[in-house]
Amino acid sequence: MGKLWAYFKTKAFLKNLLGAIGVVVGIVLIAFFSLSYYTRHGEGIPVPSLKGLTKERAMAILDEQGFEYKIDSVYVPDKVPGTVTEQDPDAGTNVKEGRTIYLMVVTTLAPNVTLPDLKDNTYLEAVAILANYGLKVGDTTYRADIARNHVLEVTFSGRALSTGDKLPKGSVVDLVLGDGAGAAEQEIPDLVNMDLDAAKMAIKGIGLAVGDVIYQGPITDSANLVVVQQFPARTDSTSKVSIGTRVNLTVSQGKKLDEQ
Repeated sequence: MGKLWAYFKTKAFLKNLLGAIGVVVGIVLIAFFSLSYYTRHGEGIPVPSLKGLTKERAMAILDEQGFEYKIDSVYVPDKVPGTVTEQDPDAGTNVKEGRTIYLMVVTTLAPNVTLPDLKDNTYLEAVAILANYGLKVGDTTYRADIARNHVLEVTFSGRALSTGDKLPKGSVVDLVLGDGAGAAEQEIPDLVNMDLDAAKMAIKGIGLAVGDVIYQGPITDSANLVVVQQFPARTDSTSKVSIGTRVNLTVSQGKKLDEQ
């Protein structure tokens, strides 16, 4: 061990150690400069600015400067068809001659999208959903319905649409919404010969009101009453009344009219 330690202190060892370090440093420097030369580090051609140019003009510039290029298309409603909207690498980036430049160009034909299901959605919900599908909302009209501002129908160029119909992306559709008031009028029901309880349910179920109940003849069983007359009644000249109209009923005991 003492001889080894003594050898570490000799000039021969120090000379060999320094020589080994120099060889390693030399190899590293040679590799670094060789790699820089091979890759032309710091050298290159700046990528031209192509956004906003027509596809043909952009291709001509890239050909002149020795670049390769690949083109993909995208539909943008507010952009002129055939215009470059994106490029990669960005303008001004230094790249080697012959580098492939990727261009995104506005297509002339809008792709079709599927109309989503908008039933029972509010107006604001429908606008957001349509925007996600690349569609826009145009005019809105209202129809009598208790669901206020909920979508009842979607139309395009005056034609009613169904969920799943295909439309060009960017199309403007119109919405028919409920006005929240429901129908202003209702058909007069035919209540004659119905049980009293069933007649009352029928009246209330369509937005009308039960008026006076007039008893005709002796009543011995209040659970067995039949409508024999109503007012208003449906006639050839009158078939509808306003929502909330009171309907008066005349009832009698016993059998229905056709059983008497």
